[in-house]
Amino acid sequence: MLSFAHALSESEHDGDGTLRDRLKLKQFDKDAIDRARKIYWRRLTANYTLASVHCVRDEPFCLGALDEAAFRKAAAAFTRAPDDRYAAWFAASQRFHRTYLDELLRLASLFPRISSEVATYSSSELSGGELADRHFLLTFDDGPTPTGGNTDKLLNTLRKQHLNATFFVLGEPLQTRLQQDAPGELSRTYQGMCVGSHGWQHKSHSAWPQWQDSVTRSIGLVKNSLPSSYVPLFRPPYGQRRADSGAFFDARGLHVALWNIDSQDWNSKVDADQVKQRVLTLMLLWRRGVILFHDIHEKAQTVVPWLVEQTNGTDLHWVDCHTYGLDS
Repeated sequence: MLSFAHALSESEHDGDGTLRDRLKLKQFDKDAIDRARKIYWRRLTANYTLASVHCVRDEPFCLGALDEAAFRKAAAAFTRAPDDRYAAWFAASQRFHRTYLDELLRLASLFPRISSEVATYSSSELSGGELADRHFLLTFDDGPTPTGGNTDKLLNTLRKQHLNATFFVLGEPLQTRLQQDAPGELSRTYQGMCVGSHGWQHKSHSAWPQWQDSVTRSIGLVKNSLPSSYVPLFRPPYGQRRADSGAFFDARGLHVALWNIDSQDWNSKVDADQVKQRVLTLMLLWRRGVILFHDIHEKAQTVVPWLVEQTNGTDLHWVDCHTYGLDS
């Protein structure tokens, strides 16, 4: 947490030109980045206070409960490992959190010109921050795969771990799978899970003229073919949706379901071990959230059991997908 906060503190000393180059942006929205920084400082201060309840006084990284000003000061001073035991970790942590911060600030600068998961348009949009402390929801995008493929394998993995999850399916592959499987077979495949819509095709729903048809058509297919698993959630591909789409979703009783922990399992440059470390690190950083995976890829099949193993015996709670969004 201090590593990310230190990266955040350092970024405030970068000039506009330096930050623009660092974020690889042609158009740079300084006000949007400043707003994002303020949000992150508030969240980090609150999360550090929560984490401090369980730390041992005088141990490294245990500074006790701090107000935001004191936390900012501690973060700025976090320039080296507290002792030699943490030297290798410190260097790796600093690199990771600087890169991760750049991801967030880049998205913040682009929003709302290019919408994403970095911010919401209204309280009816869900992103993970609304969950209770130490509560996490597993979600998987882009399926289903053909019979016997990665979707089926992942479902078996989840059941072995006694977990459920929300699957955001695309209409086209869902329709194909329904045509291939025997009647009722896919409903049994998703039994005990939750299924929302990811649209009919994996296109940006911020500019696609047919975005409304994509939503209604895919929602209708899920409701009709998987009624016992259907949940009224829509996840826009890339997190991209229109700023004025709220009334459309509200009229249909739908929530836009975003995320705040991107596993990057879709990234061919990030292997399964790196996905493991990334997700666990971000879970520790944000202390609550919606985790984005993709069931069309294999990595989650090894990452999820590892996360369960690493968090066993803690106060962490895996959210029952059937309860998510009901109070929003």
